[in-house]
Amino acid sequence: MQINVLEYLEKTVLQVPEKIAYSDGTESLTFRQVFEYSRAIGIFLLENGYTREPVVVFMRKHPNTIAAFFGTVYAGNFYVPIDEEMPRHRIALIFENLHPRVLICDRETKQLVKEFSYQGQVYCYDEMINTMPKEEMLCQVRREAIDTDPIYIVFTSGSTGIPKGVVACHRSVIDYIEHLSEVLEFSEETIFGNQAPLYFDACLKELYPTLKFGATTYLIPKNLFMFPIKLVEFLNQYRINTICWVVSALTMISGLGVLEKIKPNDLKLIAFGSEVFPIKQFQLWRKALPDTKFINLYGPTEATGMSCYYKVERDFLPEEGIPIGRPFANTRILLLDQENCPVRQGETGEICIAGTPLTLGYYNDWERTEQAFVQNPLNVFYPEKIYRTGDLARYNEQGELMFVSRKDYQIKHMGHRIELGEIEANVNLLEGILSSCCIYSPKKDKIVLYYVGEMEKAEMAAALKEHLPRYMVPNFIERIEEMPFTPNGKLDRVSLKQRYENRR
Repeated sequence: MQINVLEYLEKTVLQVPEKIAYSDGTESLTFRQVFEYSRAIGIFLLENGYTREPVVVFMRKHPNTIAAFFGTVYAGNFYVPIDEEMPRHRIALIFENLHPRVLICDRETKQLVKEFSYQGQVYCYDEMINTMPKEEMLCQVRREAIDTDPIYIVFTSGSTGIPKGVVACHRSVIDYIEHLSEVLEFSEETIFGNQAPLYFDACLKELYPTLKFGATTYLIPKNLFMFPIKLVEFLNQYRINTICWVVSALTMISGLGVLEKIKPNDLKLIAFGSEVFPIKQFQLWRKALPDTKFINLYGPTEATGMSCYYKVERDFLPEEGIPIGRPFANTRILLLDQENCPVRQGETGEICIAGTPLTLGYYNDWERTEQAFVQNPLNVFYPEKIYRTGDLARYNEQGELMFVSRKDYQIKHMGHRIELGEIEANVNLLEGILSSCCIYSPKKDKIVLYYVGEMEKAEMAAALKEHLPRYMVPNFIERIEEMPFTPNGKLDRVSLKQRYENRR
């Protein structure tokens, strides 16, 4: 019975030691190097008295960063990834929450650490990997390990502006990787093209299946996502056949007409998530790659990664949405109404998740943990935790789970209950629209629409009056050159709200 994620690495390194595990196209690490470097880091940390505690990994996006992750785990610790692209204020709040005693950096980030009031020890990756092996120290850590030991803390954005540190354990990560790999059919032939930053849980879909199967992951340089033709050329150069990307990265390619000029020739699987995929944009991908498998994924960080999947095997009308489908094995989805009762067929309820993939909660934040990870209200006989996602969904006539909206995107305006997502869906149907975001400003009691596309504002207002009830037509409409996104690829609604409320 597997209780530690590093068992994936220890099995694979015996089979394909010299195969490339992780690469950014310039520098690479083989499985043997990952094995040796991560164990050396683990021993270094143990020799200096660090075990069973958070270890901050403050490095650029690079294969070495992944080895540093595994090194912290070898010492029985849990890694906390941060990155130079994160806002300084956010990093300061993370340090304040963690009070970490130790930080791993590289030569590029060593100077950046000095910008923060961090008082712990700072060690450089290049020095740590030269530590001499001491097998007994690592064996002792493993003998004492259990599968509920933490493996990482990933910080997500809180509605209050204070980031929440989600703590995942070995058991939840192993369960997630096993069932994700089965559905997405990963193998030793899989070549991943990683898009997500390493400080988000989205990268789990590549990092750990690479260890499990002896696959290869290419960390795509962030700057390529500003040059979509070069991005597709990168995919073709390294024969990448599997991508698990946020929707915004895919629509950036299709929306700019790149697929008409160059196609990613080797892609066999495209998994996508984080936002609703506009059908117009999705159809451009399906037309360009008719033999590629497309899978819609849904899930929160608090449930380790993705909780539901839908294999797209039928056509959709422009006004339809792609289902989020069904839960992965060993995951249960409950749809509860405001009275904590199961909703009836076709009715909308809050998605609540139960099962092994649930994480341990929020680090050093008991109050918010107890608000989100609650006793299953349908079970009064024994302890059973569920996670309340704040997402609304319903089952369609085919029994497929359909994402509806966020609870906090549901507003009361002019006496009417309104789904902001419904307004966005109607905007995205209009010709020449690449993306849209609808927000509500309670401060000014206005529905606000921002969009990217060719249509003029007056045309947009006229079109929406034909498609929406009067009370749902936005009070303020503005066309912008580029939609802002959070680092994990979701629409940055907070910045758009601030943009509107700060305007004169």
